[in-house]
Amino acid sequence: MRTLYLRIYLTVVAVLLVFALVSGFLFQRNIDSARAEGQLLWAERLAEWAEYAQIHLPAAGASQDDQRAALEALSQHMRVPLALDGADGQRIAASERFDRREADAQEGRRPGPRIASLPLADGRTLRVLRPGPRHPMRPSGAFGAPPFAPPGAFDWLAFPGAGIVMTLALLFAAISIGAYPVVRRLTRRLESLERGVEAFGAGALDRRVAEDGNDEVAAVGASFNRAAARIEALVRSHRSLLANASHELRSPLARMKMALAMLDDAPPARRETLRREIDTNIAELDALVEEVLLASRLDASQTLERRERVELLALAVEEAARFEADVDGVAVTVDGDERLLRRALRNLLENARRYGGGEIALRVQAQGGYAVLRVCDRGPGVPEESRERIFEPFYRLPGHAELAGGVGLGLSLVKQIAERHGGSIGCEARDGGGSCFELLLPLA
Repeated sequence: MRTLYLRIYLTVVAVLLVFALVSGFLFQRNIDSARAEGQLLWAERLAEWAEYAQIHLPAAGASQDDQRAALEALSQHMRVPLALDGADGQRIAASERFDRREADAQEGRRPGPRIASLPLADGRTLRVLRPGPRHPMRPSGAFGAPPFAPPGAFDWLAFPGAGIVMTLALLFAAISIGAYPVVRRLTRRLESLERGVEAFGAGALDRRVAEDGNDEVAAVGASFNRAAARIEALVRSHRSLLANASHELRSPLARMKMALAMLDDAPPARRETLRREIDTNIAELDALVEEVLLASRLDASQTLERRERVELLALAVEEAARFEADVDGVAVTVDGDERLLRRALRNLLENARRYGGGEIALRVQAQGGYAVLRVCDRGPGVPEESRERIFEPFYRLPGHAELAGGVGLGLSLVKQIAERHGGSIGCEARDGGGSCFELLLPLA
């Protein structure tokens, strides 16, 4: 799971890195394009200023006062500090703002300015001053052609790409750090799920995992818990079924072993009795195995293998004839497996015959969207405290354990069959003595 965590986190970081690089490249390309365009515009502006100054400045032979006055007027008109140097490089005049800023820079009160040099046709040089936060004062003529990059909006781009690189680096670091707890929380939940699955696979059938959140991981956890609960119930049921079946098998096997041991030495009349006893035990074993297999199959599946329309009254008449039971009621139809429904009805009738005396009544009716099948007898009845337990596998009422053919699976199978059909089974006392078993099945 740690490998998964690293893969997810590194994938996020790699995507962010690619995004940062591509974004930086595109942004830098735009900046370079804007810089080049700005340089071109600035060069054009400087050329226009040089031409304008050539027209409005007095000739080189004019007095220094006239040149200074003209330069000051030109500086105010252009709104930039100016200075004028002669052909020999000596300062002829400078505007008041130029002198002030130059003095501030020399004394350290302000950052050094940037100076653009504009050669005039008569050999003089016009100096255009723009303050720059990172560039100290340079000697006159240090810049030459081409002119400086344009001032203003692009002053912060002294180092190409520095701003965008720093911005993207901070963005990359912030997102990478922010992604860590998100990815770690996700993988931590997956690790918890992994531990739960491993523990369950190792035999801890009661192990469950957390279902925090509303995302896919929580959905997987919920699905695992449902499956685990189902598997736990199934395994426990099979263990109980196997343990009880093993116990129930011992009695007929012991009787068969004893009968076979006595068979050779028994007189002819006794041999026939022993053979019938062996046949009876074989039939009991066969019935037990069949019921165990059916119970196991019903436990393993929560749905019916097949569905068809079953006429319940006709089915009841057929099975009641085998037990000489009285039948009445109305025709009702249900959807289900006819073989299982027949088995449920047969088990109810067999239970009534075995434990309920000779009188058996069967009634079929419709009530509240359900088909109701009632099997009533005149036996000793079922104590109220045992009416739920009699539907548990291998449970038998006290005093019934030795009755032939009874292993305690018949009513349990009826309950399983009823539940697979979306119905239920219950037991209640019958007026006048005995019990009534009521099977409810949804109408078709």
